[in-house]
Formats: sequence, structure tokens, C-alpha cells
Amino acid sequence: MTKTSPGDDFPQILSQDPHAVREPRENNLERAIGHEVRAYRKKLGITVTDLSAATGVSIGMLSKIENGNISPSLTTLQSLSRALGVPVTAFFRGFEEPRNATFVKAGEGINAERRGTRAGHQYSLLGHIDNNTSSVTVEPYLITLTTDSDVFPTFQHEGMEFLYMLEGEIVYRHGEQLFTMQAGDSLFFDADAPHGPERLVTLPARYLSIISYPQR
Repeated sequence: MTKTSPGDDFPQILSQDPHAVREPRENNLERAIGHEVRAYRKKLGITVTDLSAATGVSIGMLSKIENGNISPSLTTLQSLSRALGVPVTAFFRGFEEPRNATFVKAGEGINAERRGTRAGHQYSLLGHIDNNTSSVTVEPYLITLTTDSDVFPTFQHEGMEFLYMLEGEIVYRHGEQLFTMQAGDSLFFDADAPHGPERLVTLPARYLSIISYPQR
């Protein structure tokens, strides 16, 4: 199903509050483990009693674990991981785990060659973070088109892609659909369908392209 004007549907489909603030990282291992155990339990909507029945760990012991008052054994953590459906390593996620960021000054993006690119089509990679905590790879590009041509590149790859028009006007193809994009317009799509510029109406044209796909 294609949606070009989502309107009031956005709040209904968002599963995460983008403005929510997580508690600060724990610098104590036991408290960090307890925080994650409680968070995963609440995410599943089960009580401490339910978790106790599923793991064989007493309610009192689970309470101590969640409050960071005790260091659980590897056997206990394994039982918890099975009951909560997460790997054992997930319980250590909040303990001194680095959060990376990249900062790129204007005009300092890394020029990248993408399949099918040609003269007058510039792709600048604006940042990249390996091994991030989300298990998703994101590639943000600033694309500048300055030269018209008769044949345009067609892209097709895994993941999702988001376009935001900054300047100029282009006609962009996604599968069998054509979208006329001007400054302020956006397009979000499944990147597995053939896509790319179909016609350049007003040059120069610039837009952001943000591609996301599962980490390999």
C-alpha cells in the first residue's frame, strides 16, 4: 500500500517515543544488570512472580537482582536470558558501553562513488558509525546534481531510504511511481524497488538521502 500523505497516521504507527530520555548509564555492574533485567521484564509485561515461575529463581532473589543488590551467577543470567528471550550479553549493555557520534563540518563530507554515478552527480557521505547499539547501519548522504543527462542511475538495495529535498526540483522514480520533489518535500520508501532520479527539472538540485539496513 502506498501512502503519500500520512497525516494523522504517524502517531499511531510510532512504537517509540523519540523524546523519551533513558536513565543515565549505570557505572555499577550489578545495578546495570538489574536495570536491564527489569526493563526487559516490563517490556514483556510480566511480573516478578511470572519471571520467578519461568526461571526457578526465587522472587526475593529476583528483587535483589533488579535492585542491584546482588551479583547474579552466570547460571542465573542464562536462565533469565532464556525466559526474557534476549542474549546474556544484553544484560551488560548499560555498563560503560560507549555511544559514538560523528560530526562533519559543512563541505567536509566524504565523496563517495555509488554504482551508476556520473559527472555532475556528487554523493557526500555525512557520517558512519560501525558496531552501534541499534544493530542498524545508517548511511546519510548529501546528494548534489549539477549536470543534466539523458540516462540516470537506477539504484536497488536492501533496507529503507529517506529523501529530503533541499534545493531545486527533480522527478524521482520509485518502482513504477514518479514523484515531483521540490525544496521541503520528502520521500520514504523500501529501497529494494528500483529507484533514482528520473528527470532534473531545476538545477542545481540537492537532497539528503538516508539509507538504513540491518548490520551484517
